[in-house]
Amino acid sequence: MKGSMSTDLGIITIDPEVIAKYAGSVAVECFGIVGMAAVSMKDGLVKLLKKESLTKGIQVGISDENKITLNFHVVVAYGVSISAVTDNLISNVKYKVEEFTGMSVDKINIYIEGVRVID
Repeated sequence: MKGSMSTDLGIITIDPEVIAKYAGSVAVECFGIVGMAAVSMKDGLVKLLKKESLTKGIQVGISDENKITLNFHVVVAYGVSISAVTDNLISNVKYKVEEFTGMSVDKINIYIEGVRVID
């Protein structure tokens, strides 16, 4: 479902793909996040995604009340506190996505799909 807002001049519609791309770019800037992960259900393999395909690691849901739910599949850096990284990710993404879209973020779910050592 697309997010829609009515204004005096007409209706603004935001595609979930746009929200996913923006949220992904915000997420990879956060400390401790190595990147987004695509999970192959067939073999259970986790693949680190390139910058061009960040949206494959994010699912966006928009409710009838225009509330956004985001599901992130991420790879974190080795040796960092997962709770600190996820708290930082949630606060940054929530603030920036709400500012970008004008819609409220209801829920952010984070799935840690792997750990990677950064050189």
